[in-house]
Amino acid sequence: MSSAADSPSSTKPYLLRALYEWCTDNGFTPFLAVHVDGQVRVPREHVKNGEIVLNISFGATGGLKISNEDVRFKARFGGVAREIMVPISHVTAIYARENGQGMAFPLPELAEDASDDGQSDPAATSSSEASASNRLHAVPDTPAQATAEEESPPPEPPPRPSGSHLKRVK
Repeated sequence: MSSAADSPSSTKPYLLRALYEWCTDNGFTPFLAVHVDGQVRVPREHVKNGEIVLNISFGATGGLKISNEDVRFKARFGGVAREIMVPISHVTAIYARENGQGMAFPLPELAEDASDDGQSDPAATSSSEASASNRLHAVPDTPAQATAEEESPPPEPPPRPSGSHLKRVK
């Protein structure tokens, strides 16, 4: 007989929803940093170093849903509509583009026997990547940015969140 107290659900999806709401309530643009492997459905041409940064603002997405299992939405990339799906475990940060405030999360555990539909990322199996899963992962200096805002020029790279704004969550 197990109860919710025995194995509570992860706080991560709740924190993602709260920070998304905080960003939108304050007029900020919420960005989602994602560790990409075979479980993530994103445009691969925008992935750099196994990561993609997505603009998840209301104007850039359609049908955004942040569930306890994944983040799903529709967006246009290069004029082409795409369905995006990111498992919650693969979200490495959510932050406001304008000021970098947000929260970073550890990289997902890299399973030895996980199948990734043949699109393996060579960096995903490196020892440096494996050791990175044991430390806080911050948003990189030059993230791959994907946005549905085709009419305006691409946004400036977001400011790198400083350690004082990020909190490690397990």
